[in-house]
Amino acid sequence: MSIYIYSKWKSSPPGNPVQFYSELNQSNYETRKVEVFSNGKMNYASATKSTGDTKLGIVPVPPINEIMTYTEFDIKKITKKRFEDIWAKATKR
Repeated sequence: MSIYIYSKWKSSPPGNPVQFYSELNQSNYETRKVEVFSNGKMNYASATKSTGDTKLGIVPVPPINEIMTYTEFDIKKITKKRFEDIWAKATKR
């Protein structure tokens, strides 16, 4: 069963994404990801396709409670529907 998370990088350097939406498998590896930039541009990645410089992580995403200890990130679980809505917007489906 997949887990869906949203994170915001509060101190994102110019030109880097500021929001991330990820679908994680049971081992916390990303299976799909959407990155949102401050100008609204969206890039995405899956096992078969990616846009821009967006790639799936090569290591598991740390547990949410661990990421929450880093003050530069806001992170929370989201619903599958919320992720699918963002995915559809990013991939223009």
